[in-house]
Amino acid sequence: MKRLFGTFAISVLVLVLSSISALAQQERMTITGSALIFGTGANTRSTTRTFTMNINGSTSSEDVQRYLTVLQDGNQDDLLRAIRRNNLGSFSLGGSLGPRLNAVVSDQTEDGKTRIRIVFERWMNLSEVRFGYRSRDYPFSYIEVIVDPKTGRGEGTYFQAARIRARANNTVEIEDFGTFPSRLMGVRLRRRSA
Repeated sequence: MKRLFGTFAISVLVLVLSSISALAQQERMTITGSALIFGTGANTRSTTRTFTMNINGSTSSEDVQRYLTVLQDGNQDDLLRAIRRNNLGSFSLGGSLGPRLNAVVSDQTEDGKTRIRIVFERWMNLSEVRFGYRSRDYPFSYIEVIVDPKTGRGEGTYFQAARIRARANNTVEIEDFGTFPSRLMGVRLRRRSA
């Protein structure tokens, strides 16, 4: 009887671990496509670059609520300090090394598509930091991608430099530094296993 119970317990443990592993595998995905980036300031030319975004996890609803409270009680600098160490994946333009994703939230739109929202600390260039440009007030990057779950294809928006503010009724305002947000086109989502 002890042996049967031990075998049963091990079987249950294997099933639980495999279901946890399957859940973790569902959250791992790669999103690729092209980014149409509109120029700002004196540089008004537009460029197109490929992008790759690897998502290794998502932000829990408890963490989302905690980050919202941090933003409401403080400001975007407090939010940046709260999410800075999170590593939920990476985003790279043109095959270059990319920053870590700090917050990833997904939900369903009314028409059944998957909406993925990503916030991460953007890398500032040396001239921004050295000369104290106004763009330093926009320490985040923000991406919103909408994908059809049947085809894995979609489109999205990319704010290279974003400011985040808390508003009434537990809402958040995300402001783009540029004249127009960049467009993400030809978006393809692939799920990855661990």
